[in-house]
This record gives sequence, C-alpha cells and structure tokens, in this order.
Amino acid sequence: MAQVVDTSDLRPGMKIKWEGGMWTILECSHHKMGRGGAIVRGKLRNLETGAAIEQSFKSGERFERIVFDEKPAQYQYQEGDNYVFMDLESYDQVYIHRDILGDVAKYLVDNLEVQLEMYEGKIMGIELPNSVVMKVVDTPPGFKGDTASGSGKPATLETGLVVNVPFFVENGEEIVVDTRTGEYLERAKK
Repeated sequence: MAQVVDTSDLRPGMKIKWEGGMWTILECSHHKMGRGGAIVRGKLRNLETGAAIEQSFKSGERFERIVFDEKPAQYQYQEGDNYVFMDLESYDQVYIHRDILGDVAKYLVDNLEVQLEMYEGKIMGIELPNSVVMKVVDTPPGFKGDTASGSGKPATLETGLVVNVPFFVENGEEIVVDTRTGEYLERAKK
C-alpha cells in the first residue's frame, strides 16, 4: 500500500509522485499567509529527467510518497558521463549517468559505500552516507590573527566541491563534510 503524505510532511530529500512523474524535494519552506491558508514553496527535481523546478503547493495537498528498494554498492570510478559502482551483493558493475546523480556526484570519492535507490527494477539515484572524508586540494593560506571575520575561507576539495573551512585548514589535509548540507564538520581523524 502506498504511503500518502500532505504538504505539512514534505521535507528535503523526500521522494513523491506528482503530476505523473517522480520527484525529489530539494528545498521546501512553509509560509502562513495573513488571511488565507498556508502554502509550501519548494524546489523539486524530476528523478527521470533531472530537470529542477520551483513550485508552490496549497496547504493540505496530498501526494504519494515513493519508497525505494535499496541495494548496497561501492563507488569505483568515473567513465565519461557515467559513474561506475560495484554492486556489493552480485559484484556486477553498475553505470549511472551524471544527470541521474546531479549534485550528489560532488561527494563521490573512491571506494565510498552508498545505497543504490531502485524503483520497479530501475536505478533512480543513490543515497550517500551522512558524512564523507575528502582531501583539500586548494585553499588560501591562513594568517595569524585572521579570525576577525569568523566565517572561514573557501576550500576546493578533490572532487571540485567548494566548502567553507576554518582558517587553520591547509592544502593536503583531509576533512569531514556533511553530505546533507555541504558544510565542513571537522578534520578527519587519522
């Protein structure tokens, strides 16, 4: 039986059926109007085409929530526009196109274990672990006393992802990045 959710249940990362397609919610915010009912504004990505749209929903609208079957896999390498994973149950190679992965591809480092999200036998995407250890390849040097702003400095990581890091982080260090928010968490423990 399908799980039905309404606008008050929508959260980033949730997958729903809407207007004949399958969508993942990238962002959503609830707004209470002065005299009218509440609305939910959201940014959604179509799981089949990769197209992203912004949409508003009236309070109380109902959607069918998509629940995927998950299969463990390990990221191996990139081959052109495809990312190659090894199915950890059958040891087969699985190719997933860049358009299906979207921004998630920026967190893929060698040998990262993920969950393949399957729906009716078709791969719809992957689920990352909550945090990933990545190497800093380029960041400006930090200077003594350079903490007045407190905001940190940009750092480019091995996959091209740019995150804000504290001033003490240097090139070549490994850091832990939150895959849900894209934020620096801490230095990697050795």
